[in-house]
Amino acid sequence: MGSYGKLAKRAVETEMPIMVQIQQLVRGAKNAVSLAQGVVHWQPPKQALDKVKELVWEPSISRYGADEGILELREALVKKLHNENKLYKSSVMVTSGANQAFVNLVLTLCDSGDSVVMFAPYYFNAYMSFQMTGVTNILVGPGHPETLYPDADWLEKTLSETKPTPKLVTVVNPGNPSGTYIPDPLLKIAYPSEVEGFATQLLKVQDNIPICASIISQYLALHSLEMGPEWVTERVKGLVKNKEIVLEALSPLGKDAVKGGEGAIYLWAKLPDKYADDDKFVHWLAHRHGVVVIPGSACGCPGNVRISFGGLLEDDCKAAAERLRRGLEELIRDGMVQ
Repeated sequence: MGSYGKLAKRAVETEMPIMVQIQQLVRGAKNAVSLAQGVVHWQPPKQALDKVKELVWEPSISRYGADEGILELREALVKKLHNENKLYKSSVMVTSGANQAFVNLVLTLCDSGDSVVMFAPYYFNAYMSFQMTGVTNILVGPGHPETLYPDADWLEKTLSETKPTPKLVTVVNPGNPSGTYIPDPLLKIAYPSEVEGFATQLLKVQDNIPICASIISQYLALHSLEMGPEWVTERVKGLVKNKEIVLEALSPLGKDAVKGGEGAIYLWAKLPDKYADDDKFVHWLAHRHGVVVIPGSACGCPGNVRISFGGLLEDDCKAAAERLRRGLEELIRDGMVQ
C-alpha cells in the first residue's frame, strides 16, 4: 500500500468524486462547455437576495444558530411539505446541501459492515457516502431496462434472502442520474419524527459536521420559499426548450437509446455497444468537440452518459448541443478520431 498505509482505508478506497474529475476535464479542454453539472442557470429570487443583503450587519448572521436550523425556516419547510408534497407527519433538519444530509443519515443509521441497497444507475455521491463511512457491503440492484425504475421484485427477493437484512434502501426520486420520475415516490425529503431517538442521534452528527448550516443561506432559503411554488414553476417551464434542444442533439444515437428527463434536469443516453468505454468517450468528446458530459460508469452503468440540460441559457444550450451532436455524428460515422 506504500505511502497510503498511514491514511484511513475508508478514505483511500472511496472513489474520487466524478465532479472533481469533470471540473479538471473542463479546465484542461480548451474552451469546453459543460452539460455535466446538475445545476440550473438562474439565481434565487431577487426579492430574497435583496432581503438577505439587508441582514449582513445583523450580529446573529455571524454566529451559530440551532443545529437543526432556524425555527422560521423549519416551520416554512414543514408547511411546504404539507401543502405541496402531501407529507403530514414531518419534522425537518436544515443541512448544508443534500449530500451532507445523506451523510448525516448514513452515519446515524449504518454501522461499518452493514449491508445497504442501491439501484443502478445510482447517484455517485450516495455511493461514495457509504464507502467513506465504512459501509462496504453495497448491494446494487438493477433498474428496469425501459423505465430505469428500481426493480421491486429484485428488492423483495434481496430483502427476504439477505442475512442480516440490509439496513437501508436508497432510492433517488426524481432520478439522478436518470432524470426519471417514479410514480409512487420511494424517497421522502423529510424524516418521520415518530422514529424513536432518530432525531436526537441525527443532531450529534449534525453538530460534528457543520454545527449548523450557514445562517445567511438559511434566511435566503426562507425568503425564497416566501415567493411560493409559482416562482419555481415558471422557471422550470423554460427548461422544456433546453430539453428539446439536447434531445435533438442526442438523436444520432437513436430514439430508444435516450431515456429520462421527465422528473429532473438529466437525460440518460446509451452509447453504441462498440464504444462502451464511456470514460474514454467523455474525454474524447471534451477535447475534440469541446463539450463535457458525465460518464455512466461513475453511476454503476458503463456504456452510458448523463447529460444535464438545466445549467445553460437557451442560446448557450444550443451551442453546446450543436457540439454534442457533431461529436455523436462523428463517433457513429468514423469512431473516436484523434
